[in-house]
Amino acid sequence: MTTPTASAISKSFYALIAGVGPGTGHAVALRFARAYPVVLLARKPESYEAIVADIRRRGGEALGVSADTSDAASLRSAMEFVRREFFAGKGEDGRGLGLAAAVYNVGAGFGVKPFLETTVDDIDASLASNARGLYNFAQATVPSLLESVPTSPHPPSLIITGATASVRGSARFGVFAAGKFAARALGQSLAREFGPQGVHVAHVVVDGVIDTPGTKGYAANDGKEDGKIRPDAIAESYWHLHTQHRSSFTHELDLRPFVEKF
Repeated sequence: MTTPTASAISKSFYALIAGVGPGTGHAVALRFARAYPVVLLARKPESYEAIVADIRRRGGEALGVSADTSDAASLRSAMEFVRREFFAGKGEDGRGLGLAAAVYNVGAGFGVKPFLETTVDDIDASLASNARGLYNFAQATVPSLLESVPTSPHPPSLIITGATASVRGSARFGVFAAGKFAARALGQSLAREFGPQGVHVAHVVVDGVIDTPGTKGYAANDGKEDGKIRPDAIAESYWHLHTQHRSSFTHELDLRPFVEKF
């Protein structure tokens, strides 16, 4: 992966990524950090500390902030901190950095569980992280994305990480699917409302097992080479969505290994 240089990184815009960890979140943060300073949101510092250090080691600029996207007050406080402490007075015009891209990569509630063994707490957790969390995140970021429309180097983007469960409610995945379906529906509505205003809203169906440290022992697709989705490949797809010309926006993109059944 190319190491960013000071001249290559935007001095006027930044990217915001909610939901970071050792897989997709890390890869997306690294990819966007090649063009922008990045802000990483996660509930616990241990989720973003190593990624912030990695980006800085490669010559990029990054800030990690603790926030719970399902809690509007927590997210609002985090965004105020970002604007006050990290971006105030920056930017070529001295007004602060504009928001070029916001990535919602949060999605708790995953689990294979017979429906009659689930609880209200289970479905509340899925809806809170997927639906309410995206709602709060969009409320917090869309106004800034709209402000960036006239001057952003690429269409300001809101990118949402979905899953197989976003489009198919498989047996014993009902709780997870409920949250993912809701987030997908909200994303469709946001795309229809804000796309005509210049903000690119895209939903990505990640249809397969992602190759992360946590899935190393899982032989997806009979263990075939590239039978899992590489996080850096997902990140390149997100970057492609962000850089699409407004005459050819993609709202929904589905990603899967070449051997995955669908």
